[in-house]
This record gives sequence, C-alpha cells and structure tokens, in this order.
Amino acid sequence: MKRLLLFAWAICSATASFAQEQNTFGGQLHGNFQLDGQLYLRDESIDPTGEFYPDERFLGQGYANFVYTDGNFSSGLRYENYQNVMLGFPEGYRGEGITYRYLQFKQDGLDITVGNFYEQFGTGMVFRSYEERGLGYDNAMDGVRIKVNPVSGLSLKAVMGRQRFYFEKSPGLLRGIDAEYNLSKELFPKLDSAGLRWTVGGSYMSKYQRANDPFLVLPENVAAGGVRTQISKGPWAMQVEYAYKANDPSADNGYIYKDGNGILANVSYSKNGLGIIAGVKRIDNMSFRTDRNGSTIDMLVNYLSPTAQVHTYALPALYQYATQINGEEGIQLEANYKFKRNTTLGGKYGTLLSVNYSVVQSIDKDYVDPALDTLRTLQGYYSDPMMRGDIPYFHDFNVTLSKKINKKLKVNAMYLNLFYNRSVLEDGLGDESILLNPDGQKLMSGDIFILESLYKVKRKHYLRTEFQHLSTKDDRGSMAMALAEYSIAPHWFFSVQDIYNYGNPDEAQRLHYPLASVVYTAGTSRFQLSYGRQQRGIFCVGGVCRVVPPSNGVSFSLTTSF
Repeated sequence: MKRLLLFAWAICSATASFAQEQNTFGGQLHGNFQLDGQLYLRDESIDPTGEFYPDERFLGQGYANFVYTDGNFSSGLRYENYQNVMLGFPEGYRGEGITYRYLQFKQDGLDITVGNFYEQFGTGMVFRSYEERGLGYDNAMDGVRIKVNPVSGLSLKAVMGRQRFYFEKSPGLLRGIDAEYNLSKELFPKLDSAGLRWTVGGSYMSKYQRANDPFLVLPENVAAGGVRTQISKGPWAMQVEYAYKANDPSADNGYIYKDGNGILANVSYSKNGLGIIAGVKRIDNMSFRTDRNGSTIDMLVNYLSPTAQVHTYALPALYQYATQINGEEGIQLEANYKFKRNTTLGGKYGTLLSVNYSVVQSIDKDYVDPALDTLRTLQGYYSDPMMRGDIPYFHDFNVTLSKKINKKLKVNAMYLNLFYNRSVLEDGLGDESILLNPDGQKLMSGDIFILESLYKVKRKHYLRTEFQHLSTKDDRGSMAMALAEYSIAPHWFFSVQDIYNYGNPDEAQRLHYPLASVVYTAGTSRFQLSYGRQQRGIFCVGGVCRVVPPSNGVSFSLTTSF
C-alpha cells in the first residue's frame, strides 16, 4: 500500500507541474489518473474454505495517462501499477511499468502512428484492438498504423505489430489492411442527393506464429478476411458483414483443422417515436488469437459482439450472456415507442415502452466419428448453416416502461424472463459433451421484476431507489434487492443496497450482501469509498466476460483528469 500511495503522490505532483508549464512547450498536455484498492476481510459465510481469500490483505492498482498535442503532432504514454491486482482481474497483471506509448502525426489526409494504438476493422469480426478497463482487458497493438484517404470517398488503414499480453507481447505477429468506400457519394451522386448512403468495405488480417509441436503440423500463417456493406435512407438502415478465417488449430477448438466463418446483419427503422432493430448472427469456429494456446480473454484478435441486451441492473447482470467463439447463432429484436404527450397512454409528459427479445443457441454440428473416420483430427465436425443446433444457450425477453409522473418523479418498470445455460456460459462445456449427456446440463430459468424511481427532493437533491426480485428454483435460487441513492449535486453521493439470497437451496448460503458507498466529486476529481460483500458471478462487457469471486471488504477509488 505504501508504494501505491507514493505512486499516487508522485503522479499528482507531476500533473500539477506539467499543467502549469503547458504553454512552455507550445502545445497542450492532458491526462487522467486512477487509483483503486481494497482491504479484504475474512468472511467464512461467503467463502467457507478461504479459497478466494488473498494472502495479501490489501490489493490495489492504478494508472496514469499523459497525452501531449502540438499541431499535427501528438504523443502519449500510460504508466500502470499493480501491487497486486485486485480479485477478479486477470492475475497476469503483476508489477508496474509503461505499458502504452505512442507518437502520431497527421497531415494532408495521412495519419501515421508508431508505438501502441487501438484500431478496429468493420464490426471487429476480423480485427479489433481495444481496452475495457473494467474487465482488465487490453490487447493494444504495438507496432505501426497508417491511415490514408488517397481519393475522395476512400479510406484505407494498415496495421502491423504484436498485441499486448499483460507486461509482455504476444508471440504472434499481426499484419492487416482495411478499406472502405462511399459508393453513393462518389459513383452514384444521384442516390446521395436523394438521401441514400451506401458504403462498402473489406478487411484482411494475417497472423504469423511459429509452430514447434512434436505431434501436429500447425499452420504458421493464418489469414482472415471480411466484406461488409451499410445502406441507409431516411428512417431505414441496414448493415451486413461476412467474415472468413482459414483453418487455425488452437486450444479453443481442440486443435482441429476447420475453417471458420461468421455473418452479422442488422436492420433498423426509426421514425415518429417508433424505433425497431432486428439483428441476426451466426459464427462457426471463429476463435482467433495471436497465441494458439491462449485461453479466457488473452490475446483475442477479433471481437464477436453479443446478440443480447447488456443489463446494468444488479440481478439481471448476474446472468449476462458471453459470446461463444467456437459457434453460436442468435437473433435479437428490439422495439421502442414513445407515446406522445397529452394522449391517453402518454399522459402529460409522454411514456416510453421498450420490448427486447434475444435468443442464442448452438449451431448444427455433425461430429466425425473417430472410430470410422480419421478426418476427425483434421475437420472435427461439419456444419450445415441452414440447420439449427440442438442446444439452447440463452434467451432474454424483457419489457420496460419509462414514465415521468410529474415534475419531481420519474419511474422505470421492467419485467424480464430469462434462460441461461450455466454448463455452457459458466463451465465452458462443449457441445459434444452436452449432446452425449443432455440431462447433465445445469440450466437456469427465472423471472425478474424491477421498479426504479428518481425523485427530485429539492434543488440539487435527488433520491433514486431500486427494487428488484428474481424468482427461480435454479442455481442460487430466488433473490431480492433494494437500493437507495441520495445525491447532492455537484459534490456528494450516498448509496446503500442489499441483495438477499433468501431462496438458496443451501440454507447456510441464504445470505445478505449489503453494500454502502459514499462519493465526493470536486471539479474533475472523484473519490469513492465503499464497504460490503460481493457475490460470486460473471462480469461481462459486450459479450466478453471474467469470473468475479466472492469477497468482503473496504474499497476505494480515486480518479482525476487535467
């Protein structure tokens, strides 16, 4: 802890000095700083054996970003410190150092970056380099990126380098190019003047990783490519992307020599208070890493977005959907309608009704019998894209009603029906194992009811409440949750909540999970202090997930920017 506090003091002092001398350089210096830590307390109720209780009573981590800009030139660096990483974050984060640094120059349509950078081709099915700090996920590239607009309407990107792997670099090297062209603007100006926008794009990515397996002849070069188009006119918009990946034996797919592919399509409509979005996705063997032996969230080259709504409420968030990179197919339908003011259903202030339905299941897989066909070691299985798989993974049907009652009170009410295949989404059990023993699946289904309110007590004083209830006989059983937050703008925020797992099949685990927090904000700085219990669960952002162990203790967070 002493090292973390010294680090915090040094960064804040440096920040103040640099900020005062920005004009000396002729440019501008900006940045931000964050420090998080937790003091862990032994709690035999939630962790009877002490399996998750850390050897170190205090764990903490922090980082500081600095960005300097001067005309067409910019540069930056990030310092990170993990002493040691907090529970639930990947344990590869141990130590400290400068993990991100770059130089960037822009002029006459040319953009060159050397060092670290984040980038994405299309929707990310072929390549996406990004950071999600809440997950502890960071696959930043370290190399060279070039962006250029050689002619009007055409944009090109080229990247080369290695991914970040905690404090190291990935063993695989990536090289790729992406192009996007505005057809309506340049080739069909009449369509553009009529309000139709039409773009097409294509991506190519190549991974090189040395192979020295004594038993398998592994491909050292693996290519992936994709094509996409996007069309919009008035209230309508459509987006379609198809990706293909050459055979890439890996730990994810059991080292089979099967090509991968994926398709993602979305159609949307928005007009006169009505919004509709329909999406469909199918992926088959699209795991793509810079290390074929990698696992969990390490060194992923591509991003496969989830076909499911991302929930922020506490009880639905316990059962978030995690994208199955080896294969899944799903659909998502969402409709929103704003009933106008001064109507029967709209009332004085209007009413917003939202309906969302998501369903995801396995793809068709015809496994090759190893006793009859030696191709198993090559192909693994065959899949008919026109047939559906037999294993349900997830479904989520929810209805939300949002309404302003009067000048002081707003309410949100939600009903959610949920199905969650724990064997697949938590235990990582493969389709073949489930098909051999379908009765052995661990399934969860339940209904969740949520009522949220926001009440303006007086000027700058607000009270927000939540009441949630999960009704289920599966997994940990039924739960009830209550929360109250009181804020005094712009400085103070107080929060208390409790989740009571009253329906747990194990009577000893029918526990309360209380949590209390206080937040103070001043300008661009924010300090939070919390105390309470944390349930075990899966924490997900955009279909990428990590396991969160149970814990009890006092935590704090300090953030500031300049």
